[in-house]
Formats: sequence, C-alpha cells, structure tokens
Amino acid sequence: MMALHRNFINGEWLEGRGVRENLNPSDLSDIVGEYAQADKAQTEAAIAAAKAAQPAWAAATPQVRADALEFIGTELLARKDEIGRLLSREEGKPLSNGIAETMRAAQIFKFFAQETLRVEGVAIASVRPGVDVLVTREAVGVVGLICPWNFPIAIPAWKMAPALAFGNAVVFKPADLVPGSAWALSEIISHSGIPKGVFNLVMGRGSVVGQTMLDSRDVNAISFTGSVETGGKVAMACASRGAKFQLEMGGKNPLVVLDDANLDLAVAAALDGAFYQTGQRCTASSRLIVQSKVHEAFVERMVEGMKKLKVDNALAEGTVIGPVVDEVQMAQDERYIQIARDEGGELAWGGERLNRDTKGYYLSPALFTGTKNDMRINREEVFGPVASVIKVDSYDEALSVANDTAFGLSSGIITTTLKYATDFRKKSAAGMVMINLATAGVDYHVPFGGRKGSSYGAREQGRHAVDFYTAIKTAYTLA
Repeated sequence: MMALHRNFINGEWLEGRGVRENLNPSDLSDIVGEYAQADKAQTEAAIAAAKAAQPAWAAATPQVRADALEFIGTELLARKDEIGRLLSREEGKPLSNGIAETMRAAQIFKFFAQETLRVEGVAIASVRPGVDVLVTREAVGVVGLICPWNFPIAIPAWKMAPALAFGNAVVFKPADLVPGSAWALSEIISHSGIPKGVFNLVMGRGSVVGQTMLDSRDVNAISFTGSVETGGKVAMACASRGAKFQLEMGGKNPLVVLDDANLDLAVAAALDGAFYQTGQRCTASSRLIVQSKVHEAFVERMVEGMKKLKVDNALAEGTVIGPVVDEVQMAQDERYIQIARDEGGELAWGGERLNRDTKGYYLSPALFTGTKNDMRINREEVFGPVASVIKVDSYDEALSVANDTAFGLSSGIITTTLKYATDFRKKSAAGMVMINLATAGVDYHVPFGGRKGSSYGAREQGRHAVDFYTAIKTAYTLA
C-alpha cells in the first residue's frame, strides 16, 4: 500500500478526514502520493495550536529563529535533486526548473535567517519635554498562508520564511493540486527545532481549509496568492473582521518590442516569458506589443523558435515545456484559444493537444496575431502557453496599450534606445519593469508585487516583507 502523507498539527503528524491522490500531469498512470485532507475541526485545531505557541516563539531570541531557518535552507539544498524531481512530477515543470525552484526556496530561507537579526526600531525625540518615543516592530500573531499550485515550493517559502523569521506562527494551506512539495518542505521544518504549534501544515480544499482560516478571529493575517476572484473573497472576509491581508493575483503582462530592438534578444525574451513553464506564471508575457516595422520579422522568428521548443514529459531529457497542470487548466487554455479565434485573432502556430509516450496534458504553445487590446484574449488571464501579438505604430502607442489593462504586475521593453528604456521604466504602470529581459524571472532578495488588480498590500520578498509580517508599536515614556 502507498504511504499516507499526513497533516502536521501541533508537532504531530495526523491523518485527515479524507485522502487525495496526487497525479503526475506528465503521466496520468503515475500516482505521486496520497495526501490527507483536513476538515474544519482539524483546521481549527491547527489555528488553536498556532495561537498558543506564537507568544513564546516571538519572545525567542533572533538567533534561535535564524538557526531554524538556516537549517531549513541547508536541508533544501542538500535534497534539491530529490525534491526538485518530486516537484516536477506533481506540477509538470521540467526537471531543471523543479530543481532550480527548490534551490530558490533554500536561498529564501537562508536570506530570512539573516533578516531575523536586522529588525530595526527607531528612537524619536518627542515634541513634549521629558518624553521619550520608541517605534518598534512586533510579530502580527497567527498568519494563514494560502498558496498556489504553479510554484509549489518557492511561493510557500517566500511567505513562511519571513512569517517565521519575525516571530509569527504559521498555518499553511498548500494548493490541493500539489501537496507533495508542501509536505516535503513541512517534513524538513518538523526537524528544524521550531517548537510545536509554531508551524502547521493543513492540506485540503480551499472551500474547507481556506474558508476556516478566513473566518477565524484567531488568524491575525492572511497572505494569499491565486486568482482574482478568490483574492476578492479573501479581502472581504479579512476586512470584515479587521485582519491584515496580502494578495498576489493575476497578470496580463506586456512585452513591448520597438523597431530598434535586437530581434534575437526580443524573440528569446518573448519565448521565455510567454511559454516557459507552460506559461503558468503570473509574470508571463501574454501580450506582445510589437512596433510595425519589425512586426512581420518578429512573428516569423517567434514561430521558428516555437517549433524548436520541446513539449514533453517533465522528466524527459531536453524538455522545455512540460504539461499543463490538469484537465481543468487544459480546458481553460483551449477555451481561450477558441475565444481568440472567434474574436478574429489569427493563429500563427500551435494551440493543439499533443500525444507523447506517456498520457498527459500536453499542449503546443499558441501564438495569435492580428489582435486588438480590447479583445478578451488581451484582457483576461489565460494562465497557459498562449500569447498574442498586438501591432502598434509608435512608442507612445505601445506605452498606452501596455498600460491599458486591469492588471499591473510585470512589464517589459526590448529596445536599444536609452530614452525609451528610461521613459518606459518611469511610466509603466506595473510593480516590476524589465528592460531587455523577459517579464518572468525575479530575484529573491528584492520586492515582488504589482499594482491595480494584480496585488494588494505590502510587497513580498526581500527586506520589504517585514512590512506585512510585523506590526508597528509606538511607545511613549516619561523620563
């Protein structure tokens, strides 16, 4: 019999109230594992354990917290091949990407191990004589983490590492599709010396586990990454009871290619941003805004490049694009491909289901031309290997089209003109701007996040993470 992977609550591994099979999207005959499903009562027990354990964890010295996080990072690096392979089996990204993501998670934990020692306060002179003012940061309390399936170890790491570093207790709900990476990370955490109750893994459906976390007055903050629709529900639930919340949601990211661009660089950036990791990245370049003089040459080179991208089993040698994560996402990708056709977009290449040696959710990357920015294919997030080209006549038109979106996560421009690069960096209405780079791909030590419908609340990652995971206290003392 296959071993059951249990929830981790108050320092104990516990069976849930159900079991979910974790399937490999590259090979539907491969069951990655069986994972416990928590119910409301078990989730409430995890919250209660976190509430009881948090004060002592916050009172621990920064060195204690630093040592625990350093241990986690070191173990992730030591097991990067094993965990990276598990990640690729359950999520579908190529093995090299799975290993790289595991290494990134390790780097994040090691970064925040040092940040525990850098939480600063400030002494400010009062306007009143004989009074001292001290402004300090304290842990928020119990933090609920609701994570997506597309980066099943990196995104949990960049939420839980700062949460733990700054003295909070964690209730972690991974995406139901990818519990394996979350369980492996939790198993490492269970050996890190973090006291029982400070970290809790509760696997299960969002409608049960997630909703219980949203409704609980003992959960002081929620960090959520996922869809715009669910993000709105998180915001309403948290606002109604005064809980702190942080949202990372969708993107419809533009990559502008100007007439003066190095076309080899432009095509490489577009292929990477639009199609790598099956386009299942919130920072993916789904809108390719190309100036008219290079439009035809750009499209021609894009199609040539797309034909060379190997779509195959995530574990197969040379795979560049793995499978779509599941049948639901595949149906969504195919639906938007048809929507683009119905709107008058011209399919330059791709967009077909593929057969491989193993049965899985394989889709050739799709590129549409002849699209306008008001089409649904350019307004709504597909979250798959589907990109569209929008032809423009000038830089000013390109900038206007790039900013004409409800989202504002990432944007990019390919140009050899410093004036345009500088102007775009200043005027792009996105939280992250890339110059002569793909819109996807960010560093772990700097802020991550967007504007408008893409993000809400304090930034994730880097030193700015302290803003969400701590609360400000202003203390007055009569000397």
